[in-house]
Amino acid sequence: MPWALSACRTLDPVRCGQIPVADGHCNVLGVAGLCVVAVGIDACKRGWVAIVLRDDREPEAHFLAEMATIASCIPDATAIAIDIPVGLPVVGERKADRAAKAMLGPRQNSVFMTPVRAALEAASHAEATRRAVEISGIGISQQSYALRSKIFEVERWLAVAPCPVWEVHPEVSFAMMMGGPAAAGKKTWQGAIERRHALERAGIRLDHLDPRVGSLAAMDDVLDAAAAAWSARRLQAGTAMSLPDPPEVDDRGIAIAIWA
Repeated sequence: MPWALSACRTLDPVRCGQIPVADGHCNVLGVAGLCVVAVGIDACKRGWVAIVLRDDREPEAHFLAEMATIASCIPDATAIAIDIPVGLPVVGERKADRAAKAMLGPRQNSVFMTPVRAALEAASHAEATRRAVEISGIGISQQSYALRSKIFEVERWLAVAPCPVWEVHPEVSFAMMMGGPAAAGKKTWQGAIERRHALERAGIRLDHLDPRVGSLAAMDDVLDAAAAAWSARRLQAGTAMSLPDPPEVDDRGIAIAIWA
């Protein structure tokens, strides 16, 4: 059973089979006294960028060429939040995407509607569009189709993920963090400052990240991964919310929700 299913059906890591980290370093406790090593992951051009929040140390940054390397890069992870669709619709739309759009208002365009599985499995964008229109009455953008490799990479990885995994959307996380949607787009200078200040108020300072990772990921990818890590910490603490509530479940038994 993939971690994402058990994680999304309960916020209690003990019931998910999680165990404490025994490395002698963790001093922040989550649900049932478990150590929290919260990881936020965002896709970037060359792979994935991960931000790690552990005890009272500075946040860490890791570049992952592929998701399968996370177990060796961050072996003590206890909660992972990732900005990628987890659970695909067979027909129609995901309630999670609609709920996230409604919550974000002026930032709703940052949420793309997750295509149906058959469209993402198509060998070409043209075939994907044909299938999407046939099944749901609406096509699929090039951008959405281009994410198919990462979506399926994560889907395969879930079966061997080292700890609970939840889907998040950074703009939803930032909205929760700031008490409302961000005022400026994340790719603007003002938007980056706004989000970085929000992270700092939440105790997440990104001043001393590994520059080798920073050179491989765009500024907004790092900020998004940090927001995901903030949500991962809330998830393990049992204080997060889901969109929708309760989650849907896809045809493979995976719970579908965006958490923050």
